Amino acid sequence: IEEMVAKPDITIDQLQITTEAEKRQLLNEWNDTACDYPRERCLHQLFEEQARRTPNAIALVFEDKSLTYAALDQRADQLAALLRSRGIGPDVLVGLCVERSLEMVVGVLGILKAGGAYVPIDPAYPADRIAYVLEDSNASVLITQRPLLASLPKTNASHILIDEPLPKPIAIAISTAQLEPGHLAYVLYTSGSTGKPKGVQIPHRAVVNFLHSMRREPGLTANDVLLAVTTLSFDIAGLELHLPLTTGAKIILATAATASNGDALLATIKRHDVTMLQATPATWRLMLASGWKGSPRLKALCGGEALPTDLAAELLPRCAELWNMYGPTETTIWSTCSRVESATDIHIGRPIDNTEIYILDPHQQPLPIGLPGELLIGGDGLARGYHNRADLTADRFVPHPFKAGAKLYRTGDLARYRPDGNIDCLGRLDHQVKIRGFRIELGEIETQLASHPDVQQNVVVAREDTPGDKRLVAYVVPRPAASPTSTALRDHLRGNLPEYMLPAAFVFIENLPLTPNGKIDRKALPAPDSTAAPITKDAVAPRTPTETQLAAIFEKVLNSPVPSITDSFFDLGGHSLLATKLMADIETAFGQRLPLAKLFEAPCIEQLATILDSRSTAKTDWNSLVPINTGAKGPALYLVHGAGGNILLYRELARELMPDIKVFGFQSQGLDGQTSLLTTVDQMARHYTDELLHHQPQGPYFLGGYCMGGIVAYEMARLLRASGHSVGPVAMLDSYNLNAVHIERSFFSRLGSIRQKIFFHFENLRQMRFAEKCGYFREKIRMLIELIRLKVTSKIKLSPSNHNPTQTGKSSLATIQDINHRAGWDHVPGRYEGHLLLFKPRKNYNFFPDPDMGWKRLVTGQIDQIELTSHPHSMLIMPNVTKLAMELKARLPGNLGD
Repeated sequence: IEEMVAKPDITIDQLQITTEAEKRQLLNEWNDTACDYPRERCLHQLFEEQARRTPNAIALVFEDKSLTYAALDQRADQLAALLRSRGIGPDVLVGLCVERSLEMVVGVLGILKAGGAYVPIDPAYPADRIAYVLEDSNASVLITQRPLLASLPKTNASHILIDEPLPKPIAIAISTAQLEPGHLAYVLYTSGSTGKPKGVQIPHRAVVNFLHSMRREPGLTANDVLLAVTTLSFDIAGLELHLPLTTGAKIILATAATASNGDALLATIKRHDVTMLQATPATWRLMLASGWKGSPRLKALCGGEALPTDLAAELLPRCAELWNMYGPTETTIWSTCSRVESATDIHIGRPIDNTEIYILDPHQQPLPIGLPGELLIGGDGLARGYHNRADLTADRFVPHPFKAGAKLYRTGDLARYRPDGNIDCLGRLDHQVKIRGFRIELGEIETQLASHPDVQQNVVVAREDTPGDKRLVAYVVPRPAASPTSTALRDHLRGNLPEYMLPAAFVFIENLPLTPNGKIDRKALPAPDSTAAPITKDAVAPRTPTETQLAAIFEKVLNSPVPSITDSFFDLGGHSLLATKLMADIETAFGQRLPLAKLFEAPCIEQLATILDSRSTAKTDWNSLVPINTGAKGPALYLVHGAGGNILLYRELARELMPDIKVFGFQSQGLDGQTSLLTTVDQMARHYTDELLHHQPQGPYFLGGYCMGGIVAYEMARLLRASGHSVGPVAMLDSYNLNAVHIERSFFSRLGSIRQKIFFHFENLRQMRFAEKCGYFREKIRMLIELIRLKVTSKIKLSPSNHNPTQTGKSSLATIQDINHRAGWDHVPGRYEGHLLLFKPRKNYNFFPDPDMGWKRLVTGQIDQIELTSHPHSMLIMPNVTKLAMELKARLPGNLGD
């Protein structure tokens, strides 16, 4: 208010909303990171000093070969002398394109010793990208290996074959007198938004400061053994090479094959007794997938991408220490670090030595604690800028608003301060992403894709439809009369981009969605499986009358062509509402009712046709128990249907629980139109328990269910415990003790229930197209008429012979839903000594005030309450189901690894 009075002409967004005390804390106290380090030293000098201290210690191991510190120093000196004779000196860039080997490390050190700056180039890069890097860097010398020569592009750079005996250079003394800490140590080319990579210039001083800080925290000593797995063209490889070589530790340099093989990594860690490993989340997951039980001496560094909570939970018990690392290439590898103590409390920590972190608003004013803004970094780790890109350097390296003459790097990351000074990183402000640790400018992929003659327009995004599986997806608008295929476009990109930049999926659409101001609306882009792909040579056309008729039904329901009878309904964009319509149309066309759960077993036309043809001539056995996902490696979770009777609602949850938990579902009797309906919770519990014991004779058993399904699961748990079986926690997904609710329910709470139903239908309709809305209304009206008919027949007490839904015959979905609904309300549950997990939606419209949802009065065992930030009817769909799955995994800790 004082500032508004003092400066009446400024706009509201320019007001300073931090007090002077807060500003001192944000700008000074939390950035008090000053620490002495050898500012006058260059990177290679630290290695030379270490080589003099421990000349006979093993510095480097690759496969069955090794080099001592003295031998490595001598070989680097030989290369340095040759490079100096070729005119290499301060700020002269030298290309380094070699496979992982002892020679790779010799090349790095030799270039540094000569006074030059190394430019790492991955041999796997396309020839055009290698040519661009060599041309843009103006590298006069390229260090490489003979087997790579044939695949390298023709450039003006002369070659030095480091895998062969080096020619004797003209005697030139290796002097570092002209080299200063401000000269360049390396230039790393990262993805560029214009379609061309940009070279980040890192000086010696920045690397020396970084290493000095890392030596202290997370910490490395001469007794350590570090396994290096990162490609040299990824900046975090700098830690893996330079930190051990400047502390006297040993490097185990993994081959490219080992670095991408979980079993090989585990074997290498065990064989060499590795004590430190730095890797991206993808590599850690690779090791876990290979059955890694843990390494008690291992210090684990995770960076390159955000550390997910589920991964942290897996890593913490398997290693001595877990560290979360954060930092862009432009500020020298890592700028913050944090030791992870709990998987539920992950942040990026505080700045490393001589590094400043600021979280600012668009006017470069500090934001208060808790408010998100752009993260800017300053200090001794800053890059000099981008090679040959003064415009981009000026845009990203901006004048320091609080220190005259200094610079800050704009990361483009969204972050906020915590009250304790630690920092939460909340994602990207722009469209730069990280996939498996590699930073990618989506614009570079879009530029290359636009060069294909069949592409009129495109946009590339990173999607994470399955947690832990971030993928690049390209959305393509073809030119008129053109029919590009995914294979053709991927082959086109492969000639210009590295493998990690190739989209995992291509979606072909007529137009890109736009925002009101005419910009591409990335949030409105459909999921990859919601748009039919063009027909390819692998497509299978309908072959029988049944397949032909089913194909027509699929296309009508999905409102799009079906490329092949082997394509999954869900991969083509199907969801639970459309599945209901699909099965209704199949029943109308074929006179046979298939339960929705059949889509788990037979999601494609070919499989459904086989089932329909066989059912027309033979009776099919019915089971309530249906496998939903059985490809997981962990225990089985058995989920009971809700009032609707079908288990399709668990499809997304089952997908999110992969690969840790198998999921089975119990569907209502009568869904096939043949079997008798079960009318009470007790009947359902006994029947489902019998099928469960037949399927899995021994426990422990993990049960759960949504809404009314949780009540049945509770009763099943009671029956199993009474029979002496072991039962784990029962997952109650918005499941109330309806008997307690019925007793305490008021008139106003009944109004709340009506409000909840209105909200549920509104949310469904909001996500549908017009044609889907019409079908939805027709189905709901039909169900309402059926429900009214049932209530009328009940009131006038028609004879059971006229209407008895428990008898074998065609029972409508509305009938099943009404019976299940009544069963839940009529059930009086008994006492239970086991463990309940109450998953409670925060945005609940049920006005029943008991925090234990009515179960405390019955359960003598443990009750855990888990609040979910969702509505009751959205807890089982994206994105809320991700949180639910994560909480379920976390609460079965003793069994997931069995």
